[in-house]
Amino acid sequence: MANIASARKRARQAEKRRQRNAALRSELRSAVRNVRKAIAAGNKSAARTVFQRAAGVIDSIADKNIIHKNTAARHKSRLSGLIKAMA
Repeated sequence: MANIASARKRARQAEKRRQRNAALRSELRSAVRNVRKAIAAGNKSAARTVFQRAAGVIDSIADKNIIHKNTAARHKSRLSGLIKAMA
């Protein structure tokens, strides 16, 4: 543990930030997983609905710099491609 007060405060802040980021990253993974489940189920309209919700989550997390904006765009692009490819 740090001995200097400012370093102790930094450690506290870093831990809070780490936990918040981990929760948001988990939310992102869940959103992507839900879209993939909907696609696997084969219902295109349901998949579209779930994808729209997930796109909001992905954008929100990218805005907070938890993931890079290009990573967010790649996730959304791949998911929408899977939805478009559905029969």
